Amino acid sequence: MWIGWLEFDLLLGDVRSLKEKRSVVRPIVAELRRRLSVTAAETGDLGLHRRAGIGAAVVAADRGHVVEILDAAERLVASRPEIQLLSARRGLRRSSDD
Repeated sequence: MWIGWLEFDLLLGDVRSLKEKRSVVRPIVAELRRRLSVTAAETGDLGLHRRAGIGAAVVAADRGHVVEILDAAERLVASRPEIQLLSARRGLRRSSDD
């Protein structure tokens, strides 16, 4: 079994409140879940209104499939015009790794 994860650090555009932030972040998380069948959530910078952290994870039997899904997730987030992707950290592990 292979486990892959991504952590996105995002700079949000013209956002002036935490309520506006949620209206930008929630659709991104929902689209990751819907289109790519990954587990995704807002994971960082919860108290800042112009920054956001989003985490996504996937589990599959094949390493190549996990890499494909992670690549697609990164492209999806990077393509959003209302945000700037500052960084994407990636991890990949096999369940038998210690």
